Amino acid sequence: MASTILRPKITIIGAGGYVFPFRLVGDLLSFPALQDATLCLMDIDEDRLARVAKVSQELITHHGLGATLEATTDRREALRDADFVIITFQVGGLEAYRHDVEIPRRYGVDQTVGDTIGPGGVFRFLRSVPAYRGIVEDARELCPGAQFINYANPMAMATGYLNAIGARTVGLCHSVQGTTRMLARTLGVPYEEVAYRCAGINHQAWVLEFKQGRTDLYPRLRVEMAKRHVRSRGAEKLITDDGDHSEAAEAASNYEGGNEQVRTALMNTFGYFETESSHHASEYLPYFRKNQELIKEYIPQRWDYYEICAAHDEAGDLGAQLDRLKAELAPSVEYGASIVNSMVTGELSVIHGNVSNRDGAISNLPFDACVEVPCLVDASGVQPTTMGALPPQLAALNRTNIAVQTLALEAALTGNRDHVYHAVALDPLTAALLDLDQIRAMTDELLAAHAPLLPESLRPA
Repeated sequence: MASTILRPKITIIGAGGYVFPFRLVGDLLSFPALQDATLCLMDIDEDRLARVAKVSQELITHHGLGATLEATTDRREALRDADFVIITFQVGGLEAYRHDVEIPRRYGVDQTVGDTIGPGGVFRFLRSVPAYRGIVEDARELCPGAQFINYANPMAMATGYLNAIGARTVGLCHSVQGTTRMLARTLGVPYEEVAYRCAGINHQAWVLEFKQGRTDLYPRLRVEMAKRHVRSRGAEKLITDDGDHSEAAEAASNYEGGNEQVRTALMNTFGYFETESSHHASEYLPYFRKNQELIKEYIPQRWDYYEICAAHDEAGDLGAQLDRLKAELAPSVEYGASIVNSMVTGELSVIHGNVSNRDGAISNLPFDACVEVPCLVDASGVQPTTMGALPPQLAALNRTNIAVQTLALEAALTGNRDHVYHAVALDPLTAALLDLDQIRAMTDELLAAHAPLLPESLRPA
């Protein structure tokens, strides 16, 4: 894509979702080069779409910008001549999500989120496959050169699949930005003075270096996290910290930074700090959720993302977001808008993106994995950097999760239903809790519950 695009068309598919798509609109409009862009909002829910379109137009009008806003339920119209396609949806809504968490929980697999790996992550991905396939088929005809930006979870599976079927896609999360900010606050170091290197896979990347100038901050970090989050070393009362990496929370957060026993334990054992919250991290490994007593030890206050989603006040959230953006039109920590700006203007930016490992960005992870690494972005697009080999223990942990991701991807690409069972059976937490007969029974229930949304080849006979 050349840097001569003066009025890019930026399409957001799934634009009716909660507050995140509107936050993206605010991010995009924060860049002067994008303030005359065409923003096309697409969703299958007319009411939700209309609500987001209304506040988006109000924001454009308030700041006197030249952006053109379009809103449509027609996917093909949204994709026509798009320069950028941003994916922010999940298929099936809360009802499908309920199956993801409630069915495994009946079998004893308690997921705090269930959107990355595990039975919840596998089925969130599989029920989205027909939508991804339809989008890419339309895009080949209507916007063949578009840059896809994926925000949908499960990030590695979704981004890997989109790339595998021909969409040039980078997947974006905010855990690197959020975790490094939280660590800087923990150590009382100005964030602008921190330098870091992170790499791994989405929701399980690693802070490989954390420095202030030439000073390695890891020795201090280990001492401070032990004081706060290792009871045997005197942390009788866990210290809280506002670690919400979306920058939306105004009070202490129990999501990230408030209770970091899991990530501190991982650092103490494997040597490095992980980039996703302790709640999420506890789902991806076999160590922390074997029984209720262990869960309460590591996660004293339950954090259940399904319950949070079900309780969302969407209208109130949108109104508060609009007020903030009217007062100050400034970008958030999200990378999406900076990618668009860099590809339009040629201005260099650095992001942490989820990309194919086919060129060996991380040399000791499989080439068919989707990895999260620093990327350079300019008019030529998103260019992953070569990180070399991870410390072997970190690569080994990543490979346990990659096994689930690649088998779910094989199920989607080949239509082989056996790979669905393989993916769920290889999930570290599921394998720690259930035998193979129980895993098959649970997977059968999930296949039946999600059958109308699954690719036809994967539906139960």
